[in-house]
Amino acid sequence: MLHPTAINMNELFMRKPRLFTPGPTPIPEHVMLRMAHPIIHHRHAEFTELVGRINRRLQYLFCTQQPVLTLTSSGTGAAEAAIATLFRRGEKGININNGKFAERWGKMMRVYDMNVLDVHIPWGEAIGAEQLECIVRQHHDAACVWLVHSETSTGTYTDIRQMAQVIRTVAPNALICIDGITSIGAHECRMDDWDIDVVITGSQKGLMIPPGLAFIALSERAWAKAADVQPRSLYFNLHKAREAWHDNSTPWTPAVSLFIGLDAALDMIIQEGREALWQRHALLSRGLRAGLQAINIRLFGTSPSHAVTVAYLPEQGKKDFIPLLKKTFGITVIGGQDTLQGVVFRTSHLGYYDEADMLAVLASIEQVLHCIGFSFEAGRGVYTAQRLFMGVE
Repeated sequence: MLHPTAINMNELFMRKPRLFTPGPTPIPEHVMLRMAHPIIHHRHAEFTELVGRINRRLQYLFCTQQPVLTLTSSGTGAAEAAIATLFRRGEKGININNGKFAERWGKMMRVYDMNVLDVHIPWGEAIGAEQLECIVRQHHDAACVWLVHSETSTGTYTDIRQMAQVIRTVAPNALICIDGITSIGAHECRMDDWDIDVVITGSQKGLMIPPGLAFIALSERAWAKAADVQPRSLYFNLHKAREAWHDNSTPWTPAVSLFIGLDAALDMIIQEGREALWQRHALLSRGLRAGLQAINIRLFGTSPSHAVTVAYLPEQGKKDFIPLLKKTFGITVIGGQDTLQGVVFRTSHLGYYDEADMLAVLASIEQVLHCIGFSFEAGRGVYTAQRLFMGVE
């Protein structure tokens, strides 16, 4: 039952839409305008020049000297491309399964007839170094270990640098495969320095453009293994993608407008700088979490990501909370998945966000909590986040 001072929906005539989901994420206005320009042909010199520029910038973002291949697909396509190109039937793969998307990579390896060891970690938690070392030592013959850097379903961060050191020490030949779909652009991820073999991400996350592109980079070790494996896909054959990469092209017809938008979005990323990009995401995530806790909203999980914050829905008015945010303030947050459906809500700070966005979403959450009769000190969430952003916490 709504509080008697709840906002009257009939009085609302305009609300600016505000997207706070961890994919798709908001698209900068000038990026959308760039994509609205007349389309160009993907085999013309103009497109070749654009792809060359994109390729160099993606290497910078991934912290690698290796080719970062752009595929016209979702991020799942990049994962499938890796499995189809790198692994044979019957090879063992270790999958650190701590969320809905981590679960997907185990399923995908099974589709490709791999022998999969699913290591189940409670949702909201990240695997520890000692546990991982024990597992990899017992299965040192594994061809790969898959980990999710930032698990979107639970808002959980895994320390990939530490985990990579463990794996490389215990099983030097295993390929370290990282789902960076909501971490690239939000968390530090130094592919070459950390000796990672596969890193993937998607366009609708930290790269701030619509869904439809996936990105994947392979280490020299991974390419050497791929040379001895017969690819099991035509479209997702990374050998063909790498050949085209060297020509600043693509093996198949690409999503041209998305490439154009990507070029504009990478302009912003380069201008801000990698380290500043990571620091901004850390600050925004800390501010949002502090603000939520200040108004008695419990956070979910023990290892929070800089890309998305996951919190428990208020027990009072649980069913009304997410719809009211949308209807009264145009704010879209997203609920939980699988066993977390109806339990948590997820609020993004990935990509095109700043401190003012966090203050706006906290203020709106406070008003909706008031409407559903939730008990908290009004203004405390915004106040807490603002002090943190000002450096006077």
